Amino acid sequence: MIPENRIQAELRNTLNETNFPGLGERLQGKVRESYLQKNQRIIVTTDRVSAFDCIIGTIPFKGQVLNQLAAFWFEKTKAIVPNHLISIPDPNVMVVHECEQLPLEFIVRGYITGVTKTSAWYNYEKGVRYFCGNTLPEGLKKDQKLERPILTPTTKHEKHDRPISREEAIQEGLIDAETYDAAGALCFKLFEAGVKHAAKQGLILVDTKYEIGKLNGKLVVSDEIHTPDSSRYWFADTYESLFAAGREQRKIDKEYIREWLVSQGFRGEGTPPELPEEVRMEAAKRYIQAYEQVTGLEFTVTDEPVAERIATNLRRAGCLK
Repeated sequence: MIPENRIQAELRNTLNETNFPGLGERLQGKVRESYLQKNQRIIVTTDRVSAFDCIIGTIPFKGQVLNQLAAFWFEKTKAIVPNHLISIPDPNVMVVHECEQLPLEFIVRGYITGVTKTSAWYNYEKGVRYFCGNTLPEGLKKDQKLERPILTPTTKHEKHDRPISREEAIQEGLIDAETYDAAGALCFKLFEAGVKHAAKQGLILVDTKYEIGKLNGKLVVSDEIHTPDSSRYWFADTYESLFAAGREQRKIDKEYIREWLVSQGFRGEGTPPELPEEVRMEAAKRYIQAYEQVTGLEFTVTDEPVAERIATNLRRAGCLK
């Protein structure tokens, strides 16, 4: 684990954005910045954090955690589902094949939980029992394990993500039935693999979001996989006792930040509150712990400024002149 004073020192040196002239056309997402080249893109994962579809601030070492953990999972699951990864020239950077992305985010849920307006528990509390094409039974409690995992897609090119069912997505012309079913099958395979590995590491993979694209006409998983941004992780050893007591689960994922924002009265409307230093530091600790717990590896960092290190490594890899 990185010492607390090292995390604190990084609070003012986080990677908020990048600018690498000559690397290709730059596209900025909420967390990742892509540089387009012929048939491939270079993805730089920043330290920005988004919640409720808003950029909230930065978390020390978050970009490195996400990139390295995604790389770990891409390698671990490539025999199950192909992915877009080519190489990792830097802890914050991936070189990937350019894909045609499907217009949906595919979310697999093994438990009913969450505080966002697209989460299963938020909707269930509001009385929703038919959620994204899935019929939910009466009497469920927050954080309860579902009888079997369910697929709950959302839209991804609207101001706010919108839960949507298979039938609605097809009717709206977002996707055809064959592609939807094939993508869903891949997601369930990935989730099963993630659940099994997490259990070996003392964790519960609660739910997760997948981005699916097409590469040479074949479906591949892209963007990120089983990271603390795209997934919820709980500690397995205390799940039953905390659930029985109606208490919050011990978690190492972005939900900590979402819950803090909700406690401040923010769910995506208006101006988000500024993250205090103590919240940013606690979030950093949880992201780093997630990496180490999931992979079984030590998380290591350098003292070199992140942007300078990235530029150096991109030059070494021949990506940047």
